[in-house]
Amino acid sequence: MLSGLALPVPVIVGAAGRWGRRFRLDLSRLNRWSPDDMRWLRSWSRDPLVRPGKFNAGQKLNAAFTVGAVLLLLFSGSIMKWFGPFPLPWRTGATFVHDWTAFALLVVLIGHVAKALGDREALGGMVGGTVSRRWAARKAPRWLDEVAPDAEPEP
Repeated sequence: MLSGLALPVPVIVGAAGRWGRRFRLDLSRLNRWSPDDMRWLRSWSRDPLVRPGKFNAGQKLNAAFTVGAVLLLLFSGSIMKWFGPFPLPWRTGATFVHDWTAFALLVVLIGHVAKALGDREALGGMVGGTVSRRWAARKAPRWLDEVAPDAEPEP
């Protein structure tokens, strides 16, 4: 129960204070959708004219789903834990919603890890914090223009 209530704590701590500036910038990037994001969704990233930013549309959808799922888990888990004021149909529904949301989140998490394992440089960027200019030019050209507008991609 305590681990469920603690789910939002890392996000809140990560966004608070001076150290959270880059994290807050990433959160704002996740909340902005560009025409390229819509083209990416329509083509499932196969359109060569799409210029994604730091996060592509799939990553933005994943972030939105994860935030919604965590909130839903907190709400339904609270109904299950402190069930006294709620009628039986609510408690039954909370259990159903909680279980299926947790399962859906697990499936998305497994898919996310599998996708990360398929792109070693992206995984290295998640762990180490940097990617090569060549990778950024190929996978996130709009973001590369933002952080290094005059840079040429590595050969």
